[in-house]
Amino acid sequence: MHDPNDTHRTRRKFLAAAAAAGVVGVAGCNTPDEGGSGTETEAETETSGGDGGGGSADPDQIGSGRGPFGDRELGGVSMEEMPDLEGELTVYSGRGEALVGELVGFIDDLYPDLTIRPRYNTAAELVSQIETEGQNSPADVFYSVNAGALGTLADRGRTQSLPQEVLEFVPANFRDPDGEWIGTSGRARSVPYNTDALAASDIPEDIMAFPDTDAFEGEVGWTPTYSSFQAFVTAMRILEGEDATREWLVGMQDLGASTYGDEFQIARAVADGEIAVGLANHYYIQRVLARRPNAPLDTAFTRNDAGAIFNVAGACVLDTASDATLASNFVRHLLSAEAQDYFARETFEYPLVPDVDPVGRLPTIDELNPPEGLDLSELSDLEATVSLLRETGAL
Repeated sequence: MHDPNDTHRTRRKFLAAAAAAGVVGVAGCNTPDEGGSGTETEAETETSGGDGGGGSADPDQIGSGRGPFGDRELGGVSMEEMPDLEGELTVYSGRGEALVGELVGFIDDLYPDLTIRPRYNTAAELVSQIETEGQNSPADVFYSVNAGALGTLADRGRTQSLPQEVLEFVPANFRDPDGEWIGTSGRARSVPYNTDALAASDIPEDIMAFPDTDAFEGEVGWTPTYSSFQAFVTAMRILEGEDATREWLVGMQDLGASTYGDEFQIARAVADGEIAVGLANHYYIQRVLARRPNAPLDTAFTRNDAGAIFNVAGACVLDTASDATLASNFVRHLLSAEAQDYFARETFEYPLVPDVDPVGRLPTIDELNPPEGLDLSELSDLEATVSLLRETGAL
């Protein structure tokens, strides 16, 4: 094992640097993150330039600006308690370098005999690249912004099962039933609303009721090109059926839904009073509030429906991994106390390890009400969703 004193020193250096990066990020860091079929900036952004890799995002999007990491006690398993990492590792990351590069670099620096070669791009493009490269792919680990991309590779036989001791870090609903991939952080679908225009009681708890809500007429924003939105519509297709989803999409357009390029824009538009309500991942709201704590912006959640899905970023070991044990142990490090706290503080995502709490004005995971029985891997079926969005005129 590595020298604990070295770990403590390096860890303190990382925490201080990450905290500083968080403050700088709020002020002016550009960060893409989510891959999808549109073009957005996730900060994590989710379109082609999104939680995937290059591009520039909005200056307000990353970092909590809440001071040093060391101001709260960490739960979970520390990296110093995990197996040492030694060797060479190629990581295809569908999460943006501006968001996770600090963490990947820290893990690389922590072990003198480890070399990590990250390649950043959108999740969708990396899946395509892995498929094209076949057994000649240099990739050992795929790190994705969403479960759908992980499920696609698992369905195509391009992954290896993770060890049980890694899978046990998170609850069963945040990992593949067959152990082919595991979630590392989570995002809840939510409803940002302007508190000067609406009360919490004005927000329906049923997403299917939105088109019939008169208070939303001309006041609601959505992002049809955004991958998280498309995953949400995919969940609606699975849970409610094609006909009901088609009717919902048409109804939202009849309501006068305004189209935005990404969900951070929606959160800001709601805070600015440009619209009264929107549909977005929860962390965009928290990022606006981190910068503008007095903004008239709050978060509502629907219950037990597609509007309440809880998706995950996660990782898998590829079938081309030259050292599956090294690759699995790298994934284990993404579930460490330090990494989970990093996700909570730097991206406002939900940590998935139960002993690490979220940051921000958020309910706990246990207080959310996602739909039961939805396999996150099913959200990879975006082709039919895109076709439906085009058919109804949403795209």
